[in-house]
Amino acid sequence: MHWIDPACLPEVEGTFERFILNPHGEVDGFIMKPDARTAILVHTPPHLESELTRHLSSGDAVRVRGVRPPRADLLAAVAITSSGGRQIIDEGPEPDRKRAKLKHQPMTAEGSVRMSLFGPKGELRGALLSDGVVLRIGPKEAESAAPLLAPGAKVAARGDGAETRHGRVIEVLEIGPGLHALKPVKKPKPKDKPKPDAEARAA
Repeated sequence: MHWIDPACLPEVEGTFERFILNPHGEVDGFIMKPDARTAILVHTPPHLESELTRHLSSGDAVRVRGVRPPRADLLAAVAITSSGGRQIIDEGPEPDRKRAKLKHQPMTAEGSVRMSLFGPKGELRGALLSDGVVLRIGPKEAESAAPLLAPGAKVAARGDGAETRHGRVIEVLEIGPGLHALKPVKKPKPKDKPKPDAEARAA
């Protein structure tokens, strides 16, 4: 059972638009539109994927009770209610839950950022492009790449991608303002310097 009682949280209503994927290709959130001009990123834990995909479809009315972490435009859901009245509550993953195995392959993407993506605590974790491609990046790497993950930014990425019925996701290995200017997201580790006795033996 989630430690927060959903009934004590404010409820946000809107129209379900699309699911958001994590680097493994699992659903870990969705986009909800309270009105025609506004879009909200809703984070959900991956173990709710089967229920969410069974009860939510594009254009459906949806209601969410959740927490807004500081410094992030995000609603971390505790309970979701579908248009049919089905309430989906985060009660934790099943002990024997297994992650689906998806085929991953090298992928590239280039376009403009529609929305920044965040983890449940508000940490920057990627971007949703205007064409629907999801870019995912680790929180430490995302900090240095933040300008490229901001709404409206032009970005290109290359990495380990997966195609699902809910869209494409790329775990970013290289990123830049264009495909001609990609740089690794992780800095190479410095090579260990030889020890003094090893240098002496080499001489």
